[in-house]
Amino acid sequence: MLQMIREYCKNDEEGWLRCRVLSFLHTAYYDNVLTKKESYTHPSIELVAVESGEIVGLIDVEYETRPKTVCTLCSSMGGMIWHIAVHPDFQRKGIGAQLLLAAEQKLKKLGIFELEAWTRDDPWVNEWYQKNGFRKGSSNLHVFIDGEEVDRAVCSSIPGLKPLEAFAHYSGENKEKIRKSFNRVYECRGYYKKIR
Repeated sequence: MLQMIREYCKNDEEGWLRCRVLSFLHTAYYDNVLTKKESYTHPSIELVAVESGEIVGLIDVEYETRPKTVCTLCSSMGGMIWHIAVHPDFQRKGIGAQLLLAAEQKLKKLGIFELEAWTRDDPWVNEWYQKNGFRKGSSNLHVFIDGEEVDRAVCSSIPGLKPLEAFAHYSGENKEKIRKSFNRVYECRGYYKKIR
């Protein structure tokens, strides 16, 4: 049984990092490993779910004090979900939905009634967002370029500097060509939600 959802504090950083990396392990974000928790330019809501003293879930929402300073899909002031994760041993117990609800309640008290989130094309993650009231807005491709792909796609203007890997966003019209040209391509989907 989940003991509590509470505000993140600095002493939670190691547990936050562990929870995030383990929850991302079997997703398209498997190699997005952080060594320290991000901080935000704008105000944020940062919550953790705690069970038996262990962080088993987290949500970070950076919110706007002026429209379009953080979010791109929201029509008024909104909050951007930068991180939401549940430890694999605690998934499918409603913890993610509880974290989302707690963040939404805090946003409503601030007069913010829209949320935005971006995720890659893992079906179960996209289904979770849709089940929790989000609608798909727009998308782009995340393209990881390595090996022989680098030589035909990336060059350096600095003598002696040879790129070995690259990460790129593609928002052009020929997404299918990009998918066929590179081994590791994900659709990054933007979702938005009106908070009720």
